[in-house]
Amino acid sequence: MSVSRKITLGFVPANRGFFSNALAEKMRDQTVQALRREGIGVVVPSKTETKVGCVETREEALLAGRMFREKQVDGILVGAVNFGDEQGVAYVVKEAGLNVPILIYGCQEEEVLTPTTERRDSFCGLLSIGEALRQLGVPYTVAQTPIIFPDSEPFAADLRHFAAVCRVVAGIRSARYGQVGARPNAFWTCRLNEKALQQLGPTVVTLDLSEIIGRVERMKDNDPAVRRILNQMAEYLDLGDTPKDIVTKIAKLEQALRQFIKQEGLDALAVQCWTSIQENLGICSCSTMSRLGDQGTPCACESDIYGAMSMHAIALAGQTPAALADWNNLHNEDPDLANLWHCGVFPKSFAGEKPRLGTHEIIAGSVGREKAQGTCEFRMRRGPLTLARVNDDPAGGLKVFVCQGQVEPEAPGRTFGAYGWTRIPNLTRLYRDILVRHFPHHVAIGMCTVGNALHEAFGNYFGMQVFTPGQAVPGLYTPALPFAFGAAEKEPAPAKAKGK
Repeated sequence: MSVSRKITLGFVPANRGFFSNALAEKMRDQTVQALRREGIGVVVPSKTETKVGCVETREEALLAGRMFREKQVDGILVGAVNFGDEQGVAYVVKEAGLNVPILIYGCQEEEVLTPTTERRDSFCGLLSIGEALRQLGVPYTVAQTPIIFPDSEPFAADLRHFAAVCRVVAGIRSARYGQVGARPNAFWTCRLNEKALQQLGPTVVTLDLSEIIGRVERMKDNDPAVRRILNQMAEYLDLGDTPKDIVTKIAKLEQALRQFIKQEGLDALAVQCWTSIQENLGICSCSTMSRLGDQGTPCACESDIYGAMSMHAIALAGQTPAALADWNNLHNEDPDLANLWHCGVFPKSFAGEKPRLGTHEIIAGSVGREKAQGTCEFRMRRGPLTLARVNDDPAGGLKVFVCQGQVEPEAPGRTFGAYGWTRIPNLTRLYRDILVRHFPHHVAIGMCTVGNALHEAFGNYFGMQVFTPGQAVPGLYTPALPFAFGAAEKEPAPAKAKGK
């Protein structure tokens, strides 16, 4: 699934005959217009198919449900355009039979309530709709402003948020992740439970690293695809004085990985990036992974499939490239500043300067500098950052950590590779909690603000335990508040008095 794929929602304008059909129709039309303004496709009964194009009766509900199923909508939007009929909504969801996210909201009154006011009472009816969905066992999302006018900006923001949730849910459920080579033996960090992952939806497609190396070695220097990649590389980054044969081999590696992605319909890659590839090909895969990530195929280091999944989720939510970073270094003068680093795999779109082709200074110490060339090096630009990490839960299944920060390119401190000094409030507390909650040193990052969407998608629709700092409102990530994972810890219960 493309990270920029257009989302289509099935819209249920929930009507109830005791209330004004004219007011219901008005809110229906405002909602359709709001969806179209946001570039979201909409499937909704026409005004010739149901009364004023809304849904109330069982027959109207079955018609809408069939429409949603036939169009395979990515999510369902339920609007209480007046009190709404909760059974009508329930019948739509059952008939559609789609395991997709559902957003519910109600429409505000036209005026202050008086005995003669034409009223909606959606403030009451939305509760009934939510209860009906609960009885079906169906998870749903509540708009951040539950009672609202659909032509308002807060409602548009809710639609954008929900579209991001739908992209993550649909993308992860159908995902195919390519694992190129085994994880480095030294990194237990990158172990995974492939069966638990498959139950969630994603399929892991494996390819031995030797097959990629063989494809590279058989490829001709004058292969048109290789020549095209070489030209693109010259525009992508400063090649410096890197030998031509090294640059050509890097281009061949990119073409070999592109073939694997296309053949298997892959959404992301996890690559065994050291040290076999250096010892057998004489290059680093970093700049290749950077370019693929910048063009929409996230690439995780060290065959880290959970890392690839975390990157993919950020890319889907933000419709932006993602990267895998190390929690590399805590600034020695600022406890809220961390260096998020990797050897040179970050996408060029993260860069605040011209990227350059470099040498992996760490691996060079073991394989030699001549075999450790191919990193994409730069310092990150200023901007927001969302961080996420999926991992095994010892109790079974998967869990995820989500937080947000801000890249500060002016922060003192320099290093090699690709990196960004990132400010995260109360980082010391956060870092301790990451350790206590058992998350590893790899974290996915994207230069976007999608903490809420990831929380909703992973927690509500995938049933994962989600750890987010400063979560004050259910289903809402609030990074401005003090950090505390999950629910607030309870004070110990007082000791019971002895005797009585």
